[in-house]
Amino acid sequence: MSGAPVLVSERQLGDDKRIALVTLNRPAERNPIDALMLATLEDRLASLVGDNGPDAIVITGAGPAFSAGGDLKAYERIYADRAEFESLLLAWERVCAVLETCGALTVAMVNGACVAGGLELALACDLMTIATSAHIGDGHLKFRQLPGAGGSQRLVRAIGAARAKQWMLTGRLFSSDEAVQCGLGIGPYPDSELESRTLELVAGSLSNSHIALRAMKQLIRIAQDNSLHSGLVIERETVIDYVFNTDEARRGLRKFGERPRTGGGD
Repeated sequence: MSGAPVLVSERQLGDDKRIALVTLNRPAERNPIDALMLATLEDRLASLVGDNGPDAIVITGAGPAFSAGGDLKAYERIYADRAEFESLLLAWERVCAVLETCGALTVAMVNGACVAGGLELALACDLMTIATSAHIGDGHLKFRQLPGAGGSQRLVRAIGAARAKQWMLTGRLFSSDEAVQCGLGIGPYPDSELESRTLELVAGSLSNSHIALRAMKQLIRIAQDNSLHSGLVIERETVIDYVFNTDEARRGLRKFGERPRTGGGD
């Protein structure tokens, strides 16, 4: 593989849907994430999002791991410089924000180890597909570290406080079955089928309206970031804007009316 820390390739789904496959590319070290990889990832993502970008972005790791986390060898030096460390965390924050807020569907395709910073990156994606071989965990406490890329906040929201405490306070790695059972991701899929099953899942999601998908992502973020009362108000305003400022909802009604009828009713 190329020596670049992040590789990007494109896949075509049907005639009009495009997927960008973003690969973390330090396989010999299990894809540790350092400042260079973050800067490259931020640059690659910036080139992918926007009106002419792909409909979906799938992130995975080269070799037998998604990512073993932050590059702790680099941290030994960075911990001597408070400003540099804060800059690193802000870069993490920007990368995760793009994955969460961009209009494209974002998917973490987890192959093998997905630990600490690797999990934090995966949690920022809309969906996570998990290979049978995957082992996933927070892992920070094993080396006296703390999550700084949103892991403590997103994991609680993803699987609930009680389960997140088990993950973060024990530091152990969980099997693919355990990760799926607690609702973290979809699968587990045999390693040989992970990519095809992920693309199948993406294709199914992209068969829906792109405008509606973007609006649904916005509603999910509203639920995560607001109280119930505030969220309900914003949801009402959002759906009114969607119905009266786009034609998507009316097109959906027409599609519903044109669907084939079955003899038993539906």
